[in-house]
Amino acid sequence: MARVVLAITGASGTRYGRRLLQVLSSLPVTVDLVVSAGARLVLSSEEGIDPGSPADPGRLVADLGGLGEGAITVHDPADVSSPIASGSPLVDAMVILPCSMATLGAVASGAGHNLVHRAADVTMKEGRPLLVCPREAPLSPIHLRNMLRLSEAGVCVLPCAPPFSHRPTTLDGLVDGLVMRVCDRLGFRTELVPRWDG
Repeated sequence: MARVVLAITGASGTRYGRRLLQVLSSLPVTVDLVVSAGARLVLSSEEGIDPGSPADPGRLVADLGGLGEGAITVHDPADVSSPIASGSPLVDAMVILPCSMATLGAVASGAGHNLVHRAADVTMKEGRPLLVCPREAPLSPIHLRNMLRLSEAGVCVLPCAPPFSHRPTTLDGLVDGLVMRVCDRLGFRTELVPRWDG
């Protein structure tokens, strides 16, 4: 069974992270979930939900149809003694969705101070796939430099820019287009939306 760390941070677009959690939980995947304090604020303002502290996966995806059979372990974002703060546990990949600019900067500089930053640092040093999905507009030169620094370090920078080739007609369809691209990068074949066939 694959093991993925999913971090939801305090950028707009927390619905992307919620949907990815739901999809991963329906696959043969163990998820280590970290929801930052900033993400909890955004979830409250954008989604109208209080995920709890630490976040309760059931509350996160209740209105998205509930969780599947996958195993989910919740980690406190302040707990840098968590197993995922070490390279010893075998983790297949990490995704930060959405990735705030503060998180992006901390990961790019290696000067993190919470579990999201540390887990990302560990993922990079162990040579494992790391996907960061920034959601910000417009982008400053500092944001762009941080993204380039991560890309040069082998990190996949996949902005929260959903595709329109599948002609989404709902917000859920828009979200699914991006989440399917993230799953593709992780190596999980899903068919959340029709694929472009030329």
